[in-house]
Amino acid sequence: MGVWLRLLVSGGVSLRGCGGACVPLGGSRLLICRRQFSGAESEALKQRRSQIMSRGLPKQKPIEGVKQVIVVASGKGGVGKSTTAVNLALALAANDSSKAVGLLDVDVYGPSIPKMMNLKGNPELSQSNLMRPLLNYGIACMSMGFLVEETTPLVWRGLMVMSAIEKLLRQVDWGQLDYLVVDMPPGTGDVQLSVSQNIPISGAVIVSTPQDIALMDAHKGAEMFRKVHVPVLGLVQNMSVFQCPKCKHKTHIFGADGARRLARTLDLDILGDIPLHLNIREASDTGQPIVFSQPESDEAKAYLRIATEVVRRLPPPPESFPTCLGNLPGR
Repeated sequence: MGVWLRLLVSGGVSLRGCGGACVPLGGSRLLICRRQFSGAESEALKQRRSQIMSRGLPKQKPIEGVKQVIVVASGKGGVGKSTTAVNLALALAANDSSKAVGLLDVDVYGPSIPKMMNLKGNPELSQSNLMRPLLNYGIACMSMGFLVEETTPLVWRGLMVMSAIEKLLRQVDWGQLDYLVVDMPPGTGDVQLSVSQNIPISGAVIVSTPQDIALMDAHKGAEMFRKVHVPVLGLVQNMSVFQCPKCKHKTHIFGADGARRLARTLDLDILGDIPLHLNIREASDTGQPIVFSQPESDEAKAYLRIATEVVRRLPPPPESFPTCLGNLPGR
Protein backbone atom coordinates (compact mmCIF):
# COMPACT_ATOMS: atom_id res chain seq x y z
CA MET A 1 0.00 0.00 0.00
CA GLY A 2 1.47 3.36 -1.05
CA VAL A 3 2.06 6.25 1.33
CA TRP A 4 -0.88 8.27 -0.01
CA LEU A 5 -3.21 5.33 0.38
CA ARG A 6 -2.06 4.75 3.96
CA LEU A 7 -2.68 8.42 4.77
CA LEU A 8 -6.12 8.24 3.23
CA VAL A 9 -7.40 5.22 5.13
CA SER A 10 -5.42 5.50 8.38
CA GLY A 11 -6.28 9.08 9.24
CA GLY A 12 -2.87 10.63 8.51
CA VAL A 13 -4.84 13.24 6.64
CA SER A 14 -7.14 14.34 9.43
CA LEU A 15 -10.84 13.53 9.21
CA ARG A 16 -12.92 16.64 9.69
CA GLY A 17 -16.58 17.33 9.81
CA CYS A 18 -17.53 13.86 10.94
CA GLY A 19 -21.07 13.85 12.24
CA GLY A 20 -20.60 11.09 14.79
CA ALA A 21 -18.20 8.73 16.51
CA CYS A 22 -17.03 5.49 14.93
CA VAL A 23 -17.62 2.40 17.02
CA PRO A 24 -15.59 -0.73 16.24
CA LEU A 25 -17.76 -3.77 15.90
CA GLY A 26 -14.94 -6.31 16.16
CA GLY A 27 -16.17 -9.80 16.69
CA SER A 28 -19.17 -8.87 18.78
CA ARG A 29 -22.35 -10.79 18.23
CA LEU A 30 -25.77 -9.31 17.89
CA LEU A 31 -28.72 -11.12 19.43
CA ILE A 32 -31.91 -10.31 17.59
CA CYS A 33 -35.12 -10.85 19.51
CA ARG A 34 -38.48 -10.87 17.81
CA ARG A 35 -41.50 -9.66 19.68
CA GLN A 36 -45.05 -8.78 18.92
CA PHE A 37 -45.88 -5.15 19.73
CA SER A 38 -49.23 -3.50 20.31
CA GLY A 39 -50.19 -0.53 18.15
CA ALA A 40 -49.06 2.04 20.73
CA GLU A 41 -45.80 0.22 21.41
CA SER A 42 -45.13 -0.08 17.69
CA GLU A 43 -45.66 3.65 17.16
CA ALA A 44 -43.41 4.50 20.10
CA LEU A 45 -40.75 2.20 18.70
CA LYS A 46 -40.94 3.91 15.31
CA GLN A 47 -40.56 7.33 16.91
CA ARG A 48 -37.62 6.15 18.98
CA ARG A 49 -35.97 4.65 15.92
CA SER A 50 -36.46 7.91 14.00
CA GLN A 51 -34.83 9.87 16.83
CA ILE A 52 -31.83 7.55 16.87
CA MET A 53 -31.49 7.65 13.09
CA SER A 54 -31.69 11.44 12.98
CA ARG A 55 -28.87 11.71 15.54
CA GLY A 56 -26.73 9.35 13.49
CA LEU A 57 -27.08 11.19 10.16
CA PRO A 58 -24.23 13.58 9.35
CA LYS A 59 -24.99 17.27 9.32
CA GLN A 60 -24.60 18.86 5.90
CA LYS A 61 -21.63 21.18 5.72
CA PRO A 62 -20.58 23.12 2.62
CA ILE A 63 -17.22 22.37 1.05
CA GLU A 64 -14.89 25.22 1.91
CA GLY A 65 -14.59 27.72 -0.92
CA VAL A 66 -17.21 26.09 -3.16
CA LYS A 67 -20.35 27.99 -4.12
CA GLN A 68 -22.34 25.32 -5.93
CA VAL A 69 -22.02 21.54 -6.28
CA ILE A 70 -23.39 19.74 -9.34
CA VAL A 71 -23.39 15.94 -9.25
CA VAL A 72 -23.39 13.89 -12.46
CA ALA A 73 -24.87 10.46 -11.89
CA SER A 74 -26.31 7.43 -13.63
CA GLY A 75 -28.08 4.34 -12.48
CA LYS A 76 -25.94 2.09 -14.70
CA GLY A 77 -22.28 2.06 -15.68
CA GLY A 78 -21.13 2.43 -19.27
CA VAL A 79 -23.58 5.14 -20.31
CA GLY A 80 -20.99 7.92 -20.63
CA LYS A 81 -21.39 9.55 -17.23
CA SER A 82 -17.71 10.41 -16.71
CA THR A 83 -17.36 11.72 -20.27
CA THR A 84 -20.38 13.91 -19.62
CA ALA A 85 -19.00 15.13 -16.28
CA VAL A 86 -15.63 16.09 -17.80
CA ASN A 87 -17.12 17.91 -20.76
CA LEU A 88 -19.75 19.58 -18.58
CA ALA A 89 -17.03 21.00 -16.33
CA LEU A 90 -15.11 22.29 -19.36
CA ALA A 91 -18.31 23.67 -20.91
CA LEU A 92 -19.22 25.55 -17.73
CA ALA A 93 -15.80 27.24 -17.82
CA ALA A 94 -15.97 27.86 -21.59
CA ASN A 95 -19.42 29.46 -21.40
CA ASP A 96 -18.29 31.94 -18.73
CA SER A 97 -14.55 32.51 -18.37
CA SER A 98 -15.12 34.42 -15.13
CA LYS A 99 -16.26 31.23 -13.38
CA ALA A 100 -13.84 28.92 -11.57
CA VAL A 101 -14.70 25.25 -12.03
CA GLY A 102 -13.50 22.10 -10.26
CA LEU A 103 -13.99 18.41 -10.96
CA LEU A 104 -14.20 15.80 -8.18
CA ASP A 105 -14.11 12.08 -9.02
CA VAL A 106 -15.73 10.03 -6.24
CA ASP A 107 -15.86 6.83 -8.28
CA VAL A 108 -13.38 5.15 -5.95
CA TYR A 109 -13.32 1.75 -7.67
CA GLY A 110 -13.13 3.01 -11.25
CA PRO A 111 -11.74 6.56 -11.42
CA SER A 112 -11.73 7.94 -14.99
CA ILE A 113 -10.91 11.61 -14.49
CA PRO A 114 -7.08 11.27 -14.46
CA LYS A 115 -7.00 9.71 -17.94
CA MET A 116 -9.72 11.88 -19.44
CA MET A 117 -8.09 15.06 -18.11
CA ASN A 118 -4.56 13.86 -18.97
CA LEU A 119 -3.34 14.18 -15.38
CA LYS A 120 -0.86 12.09 -13.40
CA GLY A 121 0.95 12.43 -10.10
CA ASN A 122 0.20 12.83 -6.42
CA PRO A 123 -1.39 15.99 -5.02
CA GLU A 124 0.74 18.23 -2.86
CA LEU A 125 -0.24 19.15 0.69
CA SER A 126 -0.95 22.72 1.71
CA GLN A 127 0.33 24.29 4.93
CA SER A 128 -3.01 23.42 6.51
CA ASN A 129 -2.52 19.73 5.58
CA LEU A 130 -5.07 19.77 2.75
CA MET A 131 -4.56 18.12 -0.63
CA ARG A 132 -4.15 20.51 -3.55
CA PRO A 133 -6.06 19.56 -6.72
CA LEU A 134 -4.19 18.91 -9.95
CA LEU A 135 -4.91 21.41 -12.72
CA ASN A 136 -5.37 21.00 -16.46
CA TYR A 137 -7.36 22.87 -19.12
CA GLY A 138 -8.20 25.40 -16.40
CA ILE A 139 -10.09 22.83 -14.31
CA ALA A 140 -9.00 21.86 -10.78
CA CYS A 141 -9.28 18.07 -10.42
CA MET A 142 -9.19 15.58 -7.55
CA SER A 143 -9.57 11.82 -7.86
CA MET A 144 -8.70 8.60 -6.09
CA GLY A 145 -6.78 7.88 -9.29
CA PHE A 146 -4.14 10.39 -8.19
CA LEU A 147 -3.51 8.45 -4.98
CA VAL A 148 -3.06 4.91 -6.32
CA GLU A 149 -1.34 3.32 -9.29
CA GLU A 150 -3.44 3.18 -12.46
CA THR A 151 -3.54 -0.62 -12.55
CA THR A 152 -3.97 -1.14 -8.79
CA PRO A 153 -7.43 -2.43 -7.85
CA LEU A 154 -9.01 -1.14 -4.64
CA VAL A 155 -10.32 -4.15 -2.75
CA TRP A 156 -12.06 -2.22 0.02
CA ARG A 157 -15.07 -2.76 2.21
CA GLY A 158 -17.67 -0.10 2.81
CA LEU A 159 -16.10 1.59 5.85
CA MET A 160 -12.79 2.18 4.06
CA VAL A 161 -14.62 3.57 1.04
CA MET A 162 -16.65 5.92 3.23
CA SER A 163 -13.47 7.13 4.95
CA ALA A 164 -11.90 7.85 1.57
CA ILE A 165 -15.01 9.72 0.36
CA GLU A 166 -15.06 11.81 3.53
CA LYS A 167 -11.47 12.88 2.95
CA LEU A 168 -12.05 13.63 -0.73
CA LEU A 169 -14.92 15.88 0.35
CA ARG A 170 -13.24 17.56 3.31
CA GLN A 171 -9.48 17.35 2.88
CA VAL A 172 -9.03 19.18 -0.45
CA ASP A 173 -8.02 22.82 -0.80
CA TRP A 174 -10.21 23.92 -3.71
CA GLY A 175 -9.47 27.61 -3.29
CA GLN A 176 -12.44 29.57 -4.63
CA LEU A 177 -14.82 27.73 -6.96
CA ASP A 178 -18.09 28.79 -8.52
CA TYR A 179 -18.95 25.24 -9.60
CA LEU A 180 -17.73 21.86 -8.42
CA VAL A 181 -18.80 19.05 -10.75
CA VAL A 182 -18.84 15.68 -8.96
CA ASP A 183 -18.50 12.51 -11.03
CA MET A 184 -20.47 9.94 -9.04
CA PRO A 185 -20.10 6.16 -9.32
CA PRO A 186 -22.96 4.30 -11.02
CA GLY A 187 -25.80 3.01 -8.89
CA THR A 188 -27.63 4.17 -5.77
CA GLY A 189 -25.41 2.90 -2.98
CA ASP A 190 -23.34 4.07 -0.03
CA VAL A 191 -21.27 6.64 -1.92
CA GLN A 192 -24.28 8.43 -3.41
CA LEU A 193 -26.00 8.49 -0.02
CA SER A 194 -22.88 9.68 1.80
CA VAL A 195 -22.20 12.53 -0.63
CA SER A 196 -25.85 13.62 -0.65
CA GLN A 197 -26.07 13.68 3.14
CA ASN A 198 -22.70 15.30 3.85
CA ILE A 199 -22.71 18.32 1.54
CA PRO A 200 -25.39 20.64 0.15
CA ILE A 201 -25.89 19.83 -3.54
CA SER A 202 -27.28 22.45 -5.90
CA GLY A 203 -28.50 19.92 -8.42
CA ALA A 204 -28.09 16.49 -9.99
CA VAL A 205 -27.70 15.66 -13.68
CA ILE A 206 -28.80 12.13 -14.66
CA VAL A 207 -27.07 10.56 -17.67
CA SER A 208 -28.60 7.67 -19.59
CA THR A 209 -28.67 6.12 -23.03
CA PRO A 210 -32.09 5.70 -24.67
CA GLN A 211 -31.94 1.96 -24.04
CA ASP A 212 -34.72 0.55 -21.83
CA ILE A 213 -32.32 -1.39 -19.60
CA ALA A 214 -30.34 1.80 -18.85
CA LEU A 215 -33.49 3.87 -18.35
CA MET A 216 -34.74 1.51 -15.63
CA ASP A 217 -31.68 2.32 -13.52
CA ALA A 218 -31.71 6.01 -14.44
CA HIS A 219 -35.26 6.12 -13.07
CA LYS A 220 -34.01 4.68 -9.77
CA GLY A 221 -31.16 7.21 -9.67
CA ALA A 222 -33.51 10.15 -10.12
CA GLU A 223 -35.87 8.84 -7.44
CA MET A 224 -32.96 8.35 -5.02
CA PHE A 225 -31.95 12.01 -5.30
CA ARG A 226 -35.52 13.07 -4.72
CA LYS A 227 -35.69 10.94 -1.58
CA VAL A 228 -32.60 12.72 -0.16
CA HIS A 229 -33.97 16.12 -1.24
CA VAL A 230 -31.43 16.83 -3.98
CA PRO A 231 -32.95 18.78 -6.91
CA VAL A 232 -32.74 16.84 -10.19
CA LEU A 233 -31.91 19.40 -12.89
CA GLY A 234 -32.75 17.05 -15.74
CA LEU A 235 -31.62 14.17 -17.92
CA VAL A 236 -28.90 13.96 -20.55
CA GLN A 237 -29.68 11.51 -23.34
CA ASN A 238 -26.25 10.17 -24.30
CA MET A 239 -25.43 8.13 -27.41
CA SER A 240 -28.78 9.28 -28.78
CA VAL A 241 -28.05 8.69 -32.46
CA PHE A 242 -25.25 7.46 -34.73
CA GLN A 243 -24.66 9.15 -38.07
CA CYS A 244 -22.63 7.28 -40.67
CA PRO A 245 -19.63 9.46 -41.58
CA LYS A 246 -19.88 8.35 -45.24
CA CYS A 247 -23.55 8.23 -46.21
CA LYS A 248 -24.84 10.41 -43.32
CA HIS A 249 -27.62 7.93 -42.56
CA LYS A 250 -28.75 8.19 -38.92
CA THR A 251 -29.31 5.07 -36.82
CA HIS A 252 -30.72 4.95 -33.29
CA ILE A 253 -28.56 2.10 -32.06
CA PHE A 254 -29.85 2.25 -28.47
CA GLY A 255 -33.40 3.23 -29.35
CA ALA A 256 -35.02 6.57 -30.02
CA ASP A 257 -36.07 9.13 -27.41
CA GLY A 258 -36.16 6.74 -24.45
CA ALA A 259 -34.79 9.38 -22.08
CA ARG A 260 -37.44 11.82 -23.27
CA ARG A 261 -40.18 9.37 -22.34
CA LEU A 262 -38.57 8.87 -18.92
CA ALA A 263 -38.31 12.63 -18.44
CA ARG A 264 -42.04 12.98 -19.06
CA THR A 265 -42.74 10.18 -16.59
CA LEU A 266 -40.62 11.88 -13.92
CA ASP A 267 -41.78 15.41 -14.83
CA LEU A 268 -38.20 16.40 -15.63
CA ASP A 269 -36.51 18.24 -18.48
CA ILE A 270 -34.14 16.88 -21.09
CA LEU A 271 -31.00 18.99 -20.81
CA GLY A 272 -29.72 17.84 -24.20
CA ASP A 273 -28.79 15.00 -26.51
CA ILE A 274 -25.24 13.79 -27.13
CA PRO A 275 -24.69 11.72 -30.29
CA LEU A 276 -22.72 8.49 -30.47
CA HIS A 277 -19.63 9.81 -32.25
CA LEU A 278 -16.10 8.56 -32.74
CA ASN A 279 -14.60 11.98 -32.01
CA ILE A 280 -15.98 12.01 -28.46
CA ARG A 281 -14.49 8.60 -27.68
CA GLU A 282 -11.10 9.39 -29.24
CA ALA A 283 -10.86 12.75 -27.49
CA SER A 284 -11.62 11.19 -24.11
CA ASP A 285 -9.16 8.33 -24.56
CA THR A 286 -6.33 10.70 -25.49
CA GLY A 287 -6.97 12.99 -22.53
CA GLN A 288 -8.14 15.89 -24.68
CA PRO A 289 -11.89 16.22 -24.07
CA ILE A 290 -13.84 17.34 -27.09
CA VAL A 291 -15.02 20.62 -25.55
CA PHE A 292 -11.35 21.58 -25.21
CA SER A 293 -9.83 20.00 -28.32
CA GLN A 294 -12.65 20.59 -30.83
CA PRO A 295 -14.73 23.45 -29.42
CA GLU A 296 -16.34 24.27 -32.78
CA SER A 297 -17.56 20.73 -33.44
CA ASP A 298 -21.25 19.86 -33.23
CA GLU A 299 -20.48 17.43 -30.41
CA ALA A 300 -18.75 20.10 -28.31
CA LYS A 301 -21.60 22.53 -28.96
CA ALA A 302 -24.02 19.93 -27.60
CA TYR A 303 -22.13 19.92 -24.29
CA LEU A 304 -22.00 23.71 -24.26
CA ARG A 305 -25.78 23.86 -24.65
CA ILE A 306 -26.23 21.35 -21.82
CA ALA A 307 -24.01 23.49 -19.56
CA THR A 308 -26.19 26.50 -20.35
CA GLU A 309 -29.32 24.54 -19.44
CA VAL A 310 -27.72 23.32 -16.19
CA VAL A 311 -26.80 26.85 -15.08
CA ARG A 312 -30.27 28.12 -15.99
CA ARG A 313 -31.84 25.58 -13.63
CA LEU A 314 -29.48 26.04 -10.68
CA PRO A 315 -30.76 27.88 -7.63
CA PRO A 316 -29.09 31.23 -6.92
CA PRO A 317 -25.68 30.75 -5.28
CA PRO A 318 -25.24 31.93 -1.69
CA GLU A 319 -24.03 35.51 -1.37
CA SER A 320 -21.00 34.33 0.55
CA PHE A 321 -19.45 30.93 0.98
CA PRO A 322 -16.84 29.39 3.28
CA THR A 323 -13.27 30.32 2.54
CA CYS A 324 -10.39 27.88 2.81
CA LEU A 325 -7.98 28.91 5.57
CA GLY A 326 -5.07 28.67 3.18
CA ASN A 327 -6.53 31.52 1.10
CA LEU A 328 -7.07 34.00 3.91
CA PRO A 329 -4.91 37.17 3.82
CA GLY A 330 -1.57 36.78 5.53
CA ARG A 331 -1.35 33.02 4.94
